[in-house]
Amino acid sequence: MLLEDLNVILKVAEFRSITAAAESLDMRTATASAAIKRVERALGVELFIRTTRHLRLSVAGERYIPNCEQALQMLNIAKQNVKDDLEIIDGELRISIPSDLGRNIILPWLDEFMESHTGITVKLHISDSNIDFYRDPVDIALRYGSPSDTNLYGFKICDVPRVVCATEEYLEHHGTPKHPNELTTHNGLLYQLHDIIHDVWEFTHQSESIKVKMQSNRSSNDAELVRRWCTSGKGVATKSSLDMSHDLLSEQVVPLLSEFVPKPTELWLVCPSRQTITPAVRLLREHLKIKCSNVFSQLINKGILAKADVY
Repeated sequence: MLLEDLNVILKVAEFRSITAAAESLDMRTATASAAIKRVERALGVELFIRTTRHLRLSVAGERYIPNCEQALQMLNIAKQNVKDDLEIIDGELRISIPSDLGRNIILPWLDEFMESHTGITVKLHISDSNIDFYRDPVDIALRYGSPSDTNLYGFKICDVPRVVCATEEYLEHHGTPKHPNELTTHNGLLYQLHDIIHDVWEFTHQSESIKVKMQSNRSSNDAELVRRWCTSGKGVATKSSLDMSHDLLSEQVVPLLSEFVPKPTELWLVCPSRQTITPAVRLLREHLKIKCSNVFSQLINKGILAKADVY
């Protein structure tokens, strides 16, 4: 009996769906069905009762699945203990990353990480939307904002200041705002998530909170597209300083309203369970922390960020 087949059995039991289990494991539904048949044939019993619309555990399945899950966990622990003793770092990282941060910042960092740990393979899922670990074929997710689901395990990578920025060309034609309230006469480049357009920008200044509702002729659910609009002079954007770091350091865009602090965010590495927190994940977490710290140091040294905003 193949261990891979038993993993399929556990996923089908979890989702109560062969199709959903196959999607989670990134395999064809027919392949998952064949795995179920092999296990049932080896045991001589049916583990699932299937109808045209529903799938549920049989009596035998209800007894077998918990024991199977416990046995596989013990095998995985034993396997990992051997690797730890030999200092082996390998395995597949199925990771979801945000669009702009992922394509322009994280990708070269991952390349560097894989060059240092050649036994690691990576499958990337690019999306700004929140990940459903029970449906999407990923094991870890890098996300802005602290996780709201208490069932997830999260590692905070860093605090991330936001910046308001635009190109010099745009500012020459439309003027440079000196106060957030002056942004109402500018074209805001807006980010949209879950059908909510983030058109209210928040600032603090000497303990005072300032909110500005932006006017806009452009909005997108793709953060990278908002950055592209900004660097091509289409308007003013408020973005993660990590996302805009290359453009800020190369002076393709300039920061605005330095005395007013946009509402910051955080960067987190999120896992669905303790079992997915492998040595490779821990090493990746530390790698990301170091790389983010290096970027912030460059932004501070150039006067784009204040040290108090980061540390």
